[in-house]
Amino acid sequence: MSDFFAHETAVIDNGCTIGKGTKIWHFSHIMPNCTIGDGCNIGQNVVVSPEVFLGKNVKVQNNVSIYTGVICEDDVFLGPSMVFTNVINPRSAVNRKNEYLKTTVKKGASIGANATIVCGNDIGEFAFIGAGAVVVKEVLPYSLVVGNPSKHIGWVSEYGHRLNFDENGLATCSESLEKYQLKENRVTKL
Repeated sequence: MSDFFAHETAVIDNGCTIGKGTKIWHFSHIMPNCTIGDGCNIGQNVVVSPEVFLGKNVKVQNNVSIYTGVICEDDVFLGPSMVFTNVINPRSAVNRKNEYLKTTVKKGASIGANATIVCGNDIGEFAFIGAGAVVVKEVLPYSLVVGNPSKHIGWVSEYGHRLNFDENGLATCSESLEKYQLKENRVTKL
């Protein structure tokens, strides 16, 4: 008996590791040599490709393909139908499997519905990628980015609320009341 749940329509290949309490829903495919941590939720029609790493408590919404080269740290949220790429210049007639670029989504980051993350661009801790954004460069920790191509428009707390910094570079999360500092275009939690 396994320590995770998989719907009867899910396909789980040999050689993958799936953590305790993880749930894998309808028509999802978990491919060999991937690692899925404890307490994850893999929505309907999701593909987790070989060598992908998902940390603990990663939430993957419906219709997401997580391609080889992607690493998601703990507490990452992947919104419905968001997209990762893994080759910069794909061509059907040219095999570029040895050119997959790495993309790391750091702890606590959220990627909105229908966003696209172009490979090789890491997403910082607790960053928030707006729905439909197209990320073509690195996203800083706590950064809020939107648009195509994505642009930095502000900062968010670990609870996902906009941070409004005062003249001293200090802000407080409206929900958690945790304090943050903005210094030299970097946010840190105090």
